[in-house]
Order: sequence, then C-alpha cells, then structure tokens
Amino acid sequence: MASSGSEQSVTVDGHVIKLTNLDKVLYPSTGTTKADVIGYYAEIAAVMLPHLVDRAATRKRWPDGVGDGSHEPTVFFNKDLAKGTPDWVTRFKIAHRDHDNFYPVVDDLATLTWLGQLAALEIHVPQWRFGREGQVLPPDRLVLDLDPGEGVGLAECAEVARWAQEILTDIGHAPVPVTSGSKGIHLYAPLDGSLDSDQATEVARELARALEADHPDLVTATMKRAVRAGKVFLDWSQNNGAKTTVAPYSLRGRLRPTVAAPRTWAELAAPDLGQLEYAEVLRRVAAEPDPLAAMAGPTPTPTPTSGAEHTATVDRLTTYRSMRDPARTPEPVPATPPAGGAGDTFVIQEHHARRLHYDFRLEHDGVLVSWAVPKGPPTDTGDNRLAVQTEDHPLEYATFAGSIPKGEYGGGDVAIWDSGTYELHKWRDGKEVIVTLHGQPAGGLGGQQRSYALIHTGSGSGQAEKNWLLHLMTEKPAYGGQVVPFPDEVAPMLATPATPAEIEGSQDDYAYEMKWDGIRSVVYLAGRQVRLVSRSGRDDTAAYPDLVAALAGVKVQTAVLDAEIVVTDESGRPTFGLLQNRINLTRPGDIARAAATWPAQLMVFDLLEHDGRSLVGEPYERRRELLDALLPAPVGGRVQVPPIFDGDLEAALATSRALQLEGVVAKRHGSVYQPGRRAHTWRKIKLLASQEVVVGGWRPGQGRRDGSMGSVLVGVPEAGGLRYVGRVGSGFSGRALGVMDRLLADLGRSTSPFADVPREDARDAHWVEPTLVGEVTYTELTGPGRLRHPVWKGLRADKTPADVSWES
Repeated sequence: MASSGSEQSVTVDGHVIKLTNLDKVLYPSTGTTKADVIGYYAEIAAVMLPHLVDRAATRKRWPDGVGDGSHEPTVFFNKDLAKGTPDWVTRFKIAHRDHDNFYPVVDDLATLTWLGQLAALEIHVPQWRFGREGQVLPPDRLVLDLDPGEGVGLAECAEVARWAQEILTDIGHAPVPVTSGSKGIHLYAPLDGSLDSDQATEVARELARALEADHPDLVTATMKRAVRAGKVFLDWSQNNGAKTTVAPYSLRGRLRPTVAAPRTWAELAAPDLGQLEYAEVLRRVAAEPDPLAAMAGPTPTPTPTSGAEHTATVDRLTTYRSMRDPARTPEPVPATPPAGGAGDTFVIQEHHARRLHYDFRLEHDGVLVSWAVPKGPPTDTGDNRLAVQTEDHPLEYATFAGSIPKGEYGGGDVAIWDSGTYELHKWRDGKEVIVTLHGQPAGGLGGQQRSYALIHTGSGSGQAEKNWLLHLMTEKPAYGGQVVPFPDEVAPMLATPATPAEIEGSQDDYAYEMKWDGIRSVVYLAGRQVRLVSRSGRDDTAAYPDLVAALAGVKVQTAVLDAEIVVTDESGRPTFGLLQNRINLTRPGDIARAAATWPAQLMVFDLLEHDGRSLVGEPYERRRELLDALLPAPVGGRVQVPPIFDGDLEAALATSRALQLEGVVAKRHGSVYQPGRRAHTWRKIKLLASQEVVVGGWRPGQGRRDGSMGSVLVGVPEAGGLRYVGRVGSGFSGRALGVMDRLLADLGRSTSPFADVPREDARDAHWVEPTLVGEVTYTELTGPGRLRHPVWKGLRADKTPADVSWES
C-alpha cells in the first residue's frame, strides 16, 4: 500500500489519502520508516480492527519518531479530533461536565491508514463500546495491567498472570494474555454486559487485593510507585470508564517497534518469553489464529452516517416516543432528549386501562423511571407486590391526569393517586432501589412517610426480566429512624476439592464444617431488612419468606452472612431433593404453600461484614468468634450456626456419614476470606461421588413416562466446548419431571451442543440450549469419561454453566 517514496496519494476504502514523508525514520534503532508503519497497519488490519470497532480511540503521536534514547522525543496524546480531520472519519461526541469532545472510531482501514500518516504509533481504547445510537454501552471486557517494578521482569509478570488466570477462570471470566509491547503483560477477560464500569473496576480491584494478600512478596495492588520495587504492580484501574488501554496489535512508542501482542498461555510458560516486534507479529497472524479473537467485536462495516456527529448520551425517552403519537394522545411527548438532573419527584398514578393498575414513578437521571404495580403499593410489610418495569417517562408526566383514547397505548383514565418528593437511600440500576416517599396529606399514602424497597427478581428472560418486587419497609427500619442501606455485595469464596489423604498429615491446621446439601446464599441485613442472594447473583429474597421473617429478628445494624439454605426430611437430614420444591417458584401463592410444606433452614458458617466493618481480611477464628456472638442460639427456629470440628477430621467425616451428607469442608486456621475465589485454604472433601452437569438434550420417555421426558443428556464444559458425560434417567420425582418438561420446552435447538455424543444416545434426542445446570451422583467414571449409574439430584438454579467443572 505505501512505498518507500517520500510522498504519494492512495485510495483506501474509496477515500483518497495523501501520504507524506514516507521515508522518515520513526524508529532509529531499527531504521523503521513511516512507510513501514503504514504498511504494518495495512497488513494487520484484518485482526486489529475488530478490537477497535465501536471504541473511542485516543492516539499517541510521535511526529519526529521515537528517538534514539539520548533525549526525550516529542509526543502528543490526542483525545478529541483536531480541525482538518477528514469528514469521512466516524466520530462520536462524549458530553463532559463543561465541554464536549469528539472521538474517532477506527472502524476501517482508511482511518487506520490516516492515523499512520499522522505517526500515531499507539492507539488506546476503553473497555466499553458505543451503541448504534452513540450511547456508551457497559464494558464487554475486564483488563488487568501487570507492570513490573524495579528488579523484576516479564517472567515474574507471567507468574502473576497465571495466578490471576486461576481466579478469573474460577469466576467464569477466562482471560487471554497480551504482552504489552512495553514491560509487562495485559490480561483481557470477557464480560457479559451485566456490570457497569464502576462494578468492573471493583471486581478487578478485589482480585488484585486477593493476589496481593496471597503473594505479598511479589504482588502489589497499591498505586504508590515507592512500594513497587521488586514486585509486580497489578493495575486494576484500567477498567474505569474514563481510562484506556493500548489496543491489541497496536505498535508502541518504544526504542524498537514492539507490539501489544495477544499470546497463548503456553507461550507465557516459555523460558525465553519476550516482547514481540511488528515483523514477528505479522508472521504469527499469517500462520495462526488470533488468540484474542473470541473477545473481538463485530466485523467493521461502513456506517450510513460515517463522518456524522453522534452523541454518546442515551436518549431515555426514545422508547416512550415510539409508543405514542402526540397528535392522538393528551400525554406529554417532548421532542428533545431529557436534560438530566438530580430531582426527587415521585408520583403514583391510578391507571384504569384494560386492567386497573398503579404506575409507580421516581425521578432519576432526568426521567421518571417507572413500574406498573397491578395490585397497587403494599400497605403491609408482609405483603410483597409484583412491580413490572416499563419504559422511562418524561418528567412532565408527574402532573399528568386525564383520559388516553381507546386504541392508543395505555388507553384509559389516569388519575394521580399520590405525589410529592422522595428521599433516596440506595439506587443500584437493575438491582435495587430504596426510597422514602413524602406524599400529600390527602394522597393515597394517607399523608404518612412510607419507605419502599424495589428489588429486581434477577431471574428469567424476556418479560420476566422486567419483574421486580415492591416491599413496604417498617416505618423506622433502623437506628435513629433512618433507612440503613444494605452493605456492599460480596462474592462467595469457593473451596478446592481434596481427598482425606491430602489433609490428614496437617489436619490440626484446619477446622472442619459439614458440607450441607443445599444452595449457597449470601445474606445481607440492614436494620430489619433482609436480602438473600445466590452464588450466581440471583435475588432469592422473595422465594424464602420463612427465612426472611426469621432473619428480620437478628439484632444488628448491618451484616453479611455466608450460609447454605437447606430443607430437612422427617429425620432432620438435609435433603436436596426436598429443596427442589422451593426452587424456581415465582408466584406468591406457590411460594407460601411451599414454605408451609417444606420449611427452609439457614446454616450460617461465616460473617463477612458487621455494623459497617468488613471482616474479609480477619482470620477465620476471629470471624467465627464474631459469628457465634451474633447468633449464639437459633433464631426464629430457622437460622443457626452449626458446630465445627476443630482439628478432628475423622470425627467430622463420621458425623457427615451419619447425617448422610456430601462430606466436609476443611478451613485453614488463620486464613482470610477471599471473595469470588476458589482458594486452597478451603478444601472440600466429598464422601459421595457427585458432579455438576450441564443439560444439552433429552430423550422421550416410555411407559409411565410416555409423553414426557425420559432422560436428560448431560455434559461438562471443557476447553471451550461441552463434553458429553452420559444420560441420566433415574432420580426424577413426578414434580421434578413436570418442572423439567416446562423448562426444556423453551430451550429447543436444532443441533447438538455436544462434540461427541454416541449414536445410540443421540438416536431420538431433542437438543436444547445448554443453560440448565443440575447435579448428579454416580458410582464411577468409565474409560471414555462417562458417568456410571448416574442419579439425578436436582437442578442447581444457583449456578450457571460457567460455574461447572470436573469435581475430581
């Protein structure tokens, strides 16, 4: 594309670009010219552009080259676009507090070539992308920057990277390494869009702190440069929405033309690991696939508005306008986007549409965030109401009352039931809102101050994703009459599998707890408020009203408990099969009947926060001491702290056998709590062979199961695929069969999700999307890795396929 001549014009993607000073040397140590740089970007574009598309690009330019190291070269760091930028370069506007910046998006080879002409050797991008309307989307990747301090190098970075890989893989974010082209290593891990930039930053920070706690001699998570000597600084701040990271396959402005190069984990283990230069990278991509391809964006395509200005702000009224014609409805339909703001208006409207319901609206970010409440706001603290989130409404709707014509969206009479202002105590988008309403003396709230919590159910898809619960809190739910917000969420710590033989030699170093046959739950207490959150992040509060009632009696300002929900049989033995009757229920009537028939127990085994103080850094014995003091006796007949077996593995295993439990968990004395990590300081020892599996298909039943599911085909995720491990037909109760029939009916697909199903098992199989997780027991694994005599224990609604791996 570019020659070694000093100047020429080229046509790229239909755009004429004038290239000048092509023979200028930009890397004196290697004689690399601007023509070489432009040529590199032309050859690497096919794999590089997918990592740039839809991302705001900031550029570091070395117009006179990087120099020879004898003096500091001239460097320009450009964020917004300068005058003279070609009009065909796609750009988006990001509105800052006191000004607007226009950022280019590098979505084609022409733009990449133009940047090469400007000697923009480095291209930096954030972890988020722009959406079609120019809105900033949630981050789609997590990035950790491993930066070696004085006295350490790339080998030490690779060692820390492997430690981070273990943690990230365990929590479902398998990373890919990138040698940065500078001194260290970047780790890229995929995100599913459920976290915002602040939440992703917090995940990265906690991971960095956990590694620092485990390896204080080599890892630091501290920003101060004075403490980095002899250590690898694990920089978690790259996930901040305002931060950027050098893009994969970008050149670096170093003395030599090195590249931020995606690598394989096998390469990271090589003793001669080093940074790669651009010629080496070109040879690699010609022969091997991009190791980071799975995290690349869509194939870049020219946008119809290329070169036009896009604004990176969400017009939150777009959906509202699309559903209304201002010529046909008296409702306010503003033509301009909301201006934002931090108002405190609330309104509850009585809406006589096809069915009577109440619209609960709170001013937030310049709009009225809205929920439809079919039965109206609850007036009793024990009565939770369904609230279905609807489209955002304009602020003008707060005073709207009138008749919407029949045939129009929401046709019917609207009256203001109550309105006024609210105090905001907590607002976590898509998860939880806590407010205190101050209405009118003659309003529907009776002139009383009322505190409400809106809690997203966190489950389902389609319409179910919009479902929340509206809960009336006690008038003075916490000390001083103030609403106490829930503590920050803590990801549960996980145990590593072990055998008794691996523990026996050092058994005095551990305390032993029973491995309860239930589902993991992290419990959040604030005053008399209660939240139950599963390991997968699902809010289970509404599903266990019997536990909520008992936990409300715990006398504490705030606390976070790590626990297991169980249901016991007539002999008092926890039975996962009985617990299945409580899982996946959503209708209040079904939940109430199940709670009466199969009452739940909560086995609490750790205390992670108490009255505003985090305890995750405290040793195991101290956390246990504080837990025993908080819960010295069973609460409400349902919440208890089971005893431990200190240093006596044999007694713990004997008790587990007597109770017919799965086994025990060994917890090392002095160990800290490591949120979200599968750590070796907790070891799980199983008495029964059990395995979590992913359902990928089913076969029809015969005889008494005719017309229903007869067996499920299951697998275990391995190396990016789903390995088939067998067919499970026994262990299903009549109720469990009905539940499986309903769930499987919505998951059908035409192809097998497995790579290796035997013909005899696939003969009459119906394939499904591999999203359901279950647990089975079995006698042994056969030669090809199949489960022998598997028995279904039940669904694991608290886990996702990403959580499943071989137990042994």
